[in-house]
Amino acid sequence: MEKKELSRELQITADGSHTLFVPAMDEHYHSVNGAVQESKHVFIEAGLKQLDRDPIRIFEVGFGTGLNVFLTLLETEHRTVEYFTIEQYPLEEQLIHALNYGERVLSGKTDLFLSLHQAEWNRSVPINDSFTLHKMHGDSNTASLPGQIDLVYFDAFAPDKQPDMWNQEIFNKLYKQMTSGGILTTYCAKGVVRRMLQTAGFTVERIPGPPGKREMLRAIKV
Repeated sequence: MEKKELSRELQITADGSHTLFVPAMDEHYHSVNGAVQESKHVFIEAGLKQLDRDPIRIFEVGFGTGLNVFLTLLETEHRTVEYFTIEQYPLEEQLIHALNYGERVLSGKTDLFLSLHQAEWNRSVPINDSFTLHKMHGDSNTASLPGQIDLVYFDAFAPDKQPDMWNQEIFNKLYKQMTSGGILTTYCAKGVVRRMLQTAGFTVERIPGPPGKREMLRAIKV
């Protein structure tokens, strides 16, 4: 995908929080039924809160708007977190400053949200005393992935929009890099994705999805 194909438009979702729309793909970064409530449901409730580990290492496929890392930072005030995330097409500064998560999620946190985007790429940056962010600029299919991952947020564009991001090799790589009992969670519930996760070795369950989506997938490395 060429860079020019990722022109993006700011839109408001049903819960008042922003998402971005990519006209060339006819795809949104988040659910139009509510960006914040989708991220909380899929990644925080179904993933982060299911792992009672401290410290915890998290890997996110698709940094995108930074919403998932922002919610994770706010939720892990009393835990030690190493957060790795990979993104091939970082947002333009104008779009970053337009996003309303710093006010919509928790009033007065805009500077904290912006600090996540301002963190230098390809190095570990301490956001506070217990939260370290490592943003990787690249493609998850070809990048070297971190090891000892406890939790994966798989938040790539939908398989029918970006099929190259959903393949057996990436799920095999993630399984290998994860700790025993580690969790991979994704908004996607497609049968082909479930079967690839199972082939990689995960135990996979369909669980209720966020508003507007009946189901999602959660995979566990046993």
